[in-house]
Amino acid sequence: MSQKISFRLALAFIIMATSLSVKSQDHPGFTKIFDGKTMKGWDCDHTFWRIENGTFVGEVTAAHAIKTNTFLIFRGGLPANFELIAQYRISPEGNSGIQYRSEEVKGIPYALKGYQADIDGANTYTGQNYEERGRGFLAMRGEKALLKTDQKPLIVGSVGNSDSLKSEIKNGDWNEIRIIAKGNHLQHFINGILMSDAKDEDTKARKFKGVLGFQVHVMPTMKVEYRNIYLKNLK
Repeated sequence: MSQKISFRLALAFIIMATSLSVKSQDHPGFTKIFDGKTMKGWDCDHTFWRIENGTFVGEVTAAHAIKTNTFLIFRGGLPANFELIAQYRISPEGNSGIQYRSEEVKGIPYALKGYQADIDGANTYTGQNYEERGRGFLAMRGEKALLKTDQKPLIVGSVGNSDSLKSEIKNGDWNEIRIIAKGNHLQHFINGILMSDAKDEDTKARKFKGVLGFQVHVMPTMKVEYRNIYLKNLK
C-alpha cells in the first residue's frame, strides 16, 4: 500500500471517529435522522413544511389554509421498538404531535392514523397519548393506562398530577420530547419527565411498528418547529 493511500485511509478513519464521538456525546446509541439542511429521508406537503436555520417549520397561515391534518413523514423505515428524542417549539394557538407506529391514510396525501404523542401551545394535551383516526384518548397526561379490546382505557395508576406536570413544560420556548415504545409499552416524556404511560393489550387495534411523522393540525393559523431529532432502535 502506498504512503499516499495509507495517509488517506488514516485521515478517513480520523474524520469518521471524530464524527462518531460528537454523535456519541450528544446521544449515545442514537442516529440523527434530520441533517438540519435538507428534506433527505423525509416527505411532506411543502405548502406547510419548510426548513429554516436547521429546523423543520410547520406553519398554517391565512394565505395557506389547511383542510386536514398534514404530516412531515419520515421515510427512513418503520420504527418498531425505539426511542425518539426531539426538541420542539410551538405557537400559543398551535396544535401538533409526533405520530408513531402509524399508517398512511388512503386517498388523503400526508395523512396518518395511529399513536400520537400530543403537543399543543396551551399545554392542555401535551404529553398525552392520543390515537389519530382511531381510539382517541388512550392515556391523558398523568395517567398510567391499560388498553383492553373493546373497552375504554383502564386507569391503573398515576405518573403525577396533570397540572404539576404541565408546570414542567415551557411556554413558547424549546422543550424536549422523548418517546419510548417497546413491545406494547408506550411512554411519553417532556423535558425528562414521564407524562403518560400506556400498555396496549388491545389485540384488535394495537400496532407494533409503523410510520413516524410530525403533525400540523387544522387551525386558522399555527406554527411548530422541530430540531435535533434522534432515533434509537431497541431490541
